[in-house]
Amino acid sequence: MNPPPILSHPADALPDDAPGGSALAAWHAGWAAAVGLTALGGVWLGDGHARLDVPAALAMAAPGLLGLSLLGRDAPAVRAALLIAWSVAATAASGLSGGLAGPLGGFVFMPLAAAVALAPARLGPFGALGSALAILAGLIAAAVNGAPEVSPGLAAVSGLLTAGATASAFRMNAVSQARRRAATSAAAARVETVLAGQAGLTLVLDASDMALAAYGAAPAALPIDPLFEDGLVAAVHAPDRPAVQAALAKARAGAEAQVRFAPRLALDRRILLILRRLGQDAPPRLIALALDATLQHAREESLEAARAEAEAQNASKSRFLANMSHELRTPLNAVLGFSDIMRQRLFGPVPERYADYAQSIHQAGGHLLDLINDVLDVSRIEAARYTLTIERFDMRELVSAALALVRVQAEDKGVELAAVLPPEPLTVAADRRALKQIALNLLSNAVKFTPTGGSVTVRAEGLGAELELTVADTGLGVAPEDLVRLGRPFEQAGGAEQRAQGTGLGLSLVRSLAELHGGAMTIDSTLGEGTAVTVRLPVVVPATRAPVTGEAEVIPLNRSA
Repeated sequence: MNPPPILSHPADALPDDAPGGSALAAWHAGWAAAVGLTALGGVWLGDGHARLDVPAALAMAAPGLLGLSLLGRDAPAVRAALLIAWSVAATAASGLSGGLAGPLGGFVFMPLAAAVALAPARLGPFGALGSALAILAGLIAAAVNGAPEVSPGLAAVSGLLTAGATASAFRMNAVSQARRRAATSAAAARVETVLAGQAGLTLVLDASDMALAAYGAAPAALPIDPLFEDGLVAAVHAPDRPAVQAALAKARAGAEAQVRFAPRLALDRRILLILRRLGQDAPPRLIALALDATLQHAREESLEAARAEAEAQNASKSRFLANMSHELRTPLNAVLGFSDIMRQRLFGPVPERYADYAQSIHQAGGHLLDLINDVLDVSRIEAARYTLTIERFDMRELVSAALALVRVQAEDKGVELAAVLPPEPLTVAADRRALKQIALNLLSNAVKFTPTGGSVTVRAEGLGAELELTVADTGLGVAPEDLVRLGRPFEQAGGAEQRAQGTGLGLSLVRSLAELHGGAMTIDSTLGEGTAVTVRLPVVVPATRAPVTGEAEVIPLNRSA
């Protein structure tokens, strides 16, 4: 079947029914030559009078010479200017020779003949107007100057020249249109060959979704004939029809649309339909590409099932860890309690070696309990069982309490602690335990990875409705390739010695607890210079009174006495 016209011409393009510029230039040159040779041959002599009507001849030859410009530039504006030149020339010649009753009466129809040559569909009415102006000019000249001399020979020649030019214009248009039709048919045949050789099925749909043309190989379970009789939507499984109709409406509006549906005759298969509007015709037509997407759909279904299974397994893992961690804490608390009794010699003296063993047991048990608590918190967060308890409190007090817990650790390592806190209460509405865990984890990490003589600074301030908590140290720093991994469970940075100092859960908990509050954690670090971890949370409660003017104070927490 023949495809519908796909190409459209812009507004300033040459019309389809007009000959090419070279043919028009030849037509104009032939006219100029014919008029010139006729003048030189003395045909303009009338009834034995040795008079050559040179002005009229020059006026009618001028448009022919101007038409040679089409060889250099052919455009609608150039053709319109040429038609104006023909109208002016015919009007001038008619005025000089007396119009229809004069010896050059046939030339008044040359604007109409030129319009036929240049672009009959667009310029025909203007050519008729030019001829009418020429006739009017001849009538005015006859009224003013009297009736012109009768010259039958000259009138016959002018009529023959005009008739020949008009016939030549029609012939030129016919040849041009035949060539265009042949070229269009050849192009359409090439397009049809390409479309027919593709893997999918290309459809041209009308406004009612009926197929107008079909090319290529139809997917299985989508026969072509019913698409011409019942339309595309009728071939779609009923539950998928609303989605297909929405895609068709989107394509008619001018946007490309894609939709996947099950064909009514084979519900186990899937068809991918790609739609777009074809031109700007009204009512709109669509071009649709139908591809067999059964294998792709099966792969996606398989991936979706695998993803659901992985999520279920991950949830089971989180529940298992949460339950196991809870079960481990009970006996571990007993180990810590009894080892502490032995370490403090509450029930009497013990050998020094056993006291050292009790101290080691207590330290190892404390480390294990911290690890179990972190695992429990991570598992509860992943299992969506961590519930925030929101309350109002002064963030400065919480930071001070966290600093007190790490102060002994910092003094043992020779690390200086400092806090930059606002002079006025910094009231927040958040989970107190979660924020304390955030501050404690950040401070503990900073002290742990800061060498002797370094410093750790914690800053808390309110920025509008957001709390910004920053812990900066002058420690080992983190390499850029490790930064992207930090914050995920059990991810650590640095060498083996540095990794042995932690579990990789501290920053993961900080990030997760921050996100539970609707905030975020960011890390800025330079290897060998230090690290700054910033947590921003939208938890600040607006102050009820105007703040007191003053600078933030720096509070060192482990000064020498």
